[in-house]
Amino acid sequence: MPSLDILVAGVVNGLLTGGVYALVALGLTLIYGVLHIVNFAHGSLLMVAMFGAWMLVSWVGLDPYVALLPLTGIMFVVGWALYAGVIGRISHGDDRGILLATLGVAVVLDNLALVLFTGDTRTIDTPYQFAVLEAGPLLLSVPRLISFAVALAMAGVLWAFMTLTDTGRAIRAVAREPDGARLVGIRSQRIFALSYGIGIATLGAAACLLLPTFYVSPQVGNAFVLVAFTIVVLGGMGSFPGAVVGGLIIGVTESLGGLFLGESLGPIGISLVFIAVLLFRPTGLFRTAR
Repeated sequence: MPSLDILVAGVVNGLLTGGVYALVALGLTLIYGVLHIVNFAHGSLLMVAMFGAWMLVSWVGLDPYVALLPLTGIMFVVGWALYAGVIGRISHGDDRGILLATLGVAVVLDNLALVLFTGDTRTIDTPYQFAVLEAGPLLLSVPRLISFAVALAMAGVLWAFMTLTDTGRAIRAVAREPDGARLVGIRSQRIFALSYGIGIATLGAAACLLLPTFYVSPQVGNAFVLVAFTIVVLGGMGSFPGAVVGGLIIGVTESLGGLFLGESLGPIGISLVFIAVLLFRPTGLFRTAR
């Protein structure tokens, strides 16, 4: 049995990791909440964003946190163009068509990354990569603290955008009643592309926050996609507060699972949470916020 100090450290580190998980899941839950589809390309697009962040750091020389702003904008454009030019056109508005289109995009991106970057893993070096902050008996990773704070701040900005702006209200109107939104002059296809773009833009931010403490490879999206889906189901499909709370819960679950079961078996806890939610609370912790 780990000591109390180790348990507390595990919980705190899990919360710090869960903040970034929540940001990844926010994009997924936004896309589901508006388009009513599960974005199978989410993990692959996160991989693209992480390679983009790695190139901005390694080739351009930007700090990963400085690269957050341009990469978030780039990924927004990628998401908008991907929906408007590929997914929306292939699917013709049919839910099954959209599912197949996102799955096809994922397959193409994964294999293209293998061709361009091979299967090697890549990392970056920063002056603060191993910096820690002492808080009593705890040693907190400075990059994880920064990532946690920025992720929660971006989640708050996204919530404010959806709640307080006219564009956010239009997105929520299309999510709730697309036919009624069209009757009052809202162009639903434009809103769908905008929502998909915002959902993918969150991956650009998450990639920069992950890069100082994580590796990059063509398979890296697979490490996060199950986590993101579990968070969305746990919090409630389409719920912003649910995505944040679910991300923190899953982060702690993964951290404590690693303590009790070992690093290789730690992720089993995430699968157990996923199964438990489906069995006992299939609607999630929060009702869908649309």
